[in-house]
Amino acid sequence: QVQLVESGGGLVQAGGSLRLSCTATGSIFGFNVMGWFRQGPGKPRELVATMSSGGRENYADSVKGRFTISRDNRKNTVFLQMNSLKPEDTAVYYCNAQLSRDWWGQGTQVIVSS
Repeated sequence: QVQLVESGGGLVQAGGSLRLSCTATGSIFGFNVMGWFRQGPGKPRELVATMSSGGRENYADSVKGRFTISRDNRKNTVFLQMNSLKPEDTAVYYCNAQLSRDWWGQGTQVIVSS
């Protein structure tokens, strides 16, 4: 079994920062792509950022310049450094990992107050 466990969400004032972490455990120890999606209240799920095993990064336009994704392949861990947070970033953030199929974490809540 594969399980993704996220942490690092919470309450933060606009302009502040948070760092999300996601670690994959189980019988699979490598993934082609790992990344983050989010779903705000009343909004569809959207891609935030992804990184391939080789380090190629992809970001949603709305977070470019503010969010940074990083990855530790040996530990099957992916991070999301979120700076200059805006109220529009309020959402449940889900970790995603891809290897023949998609694996999802349980989500971690991020609330940004104005």
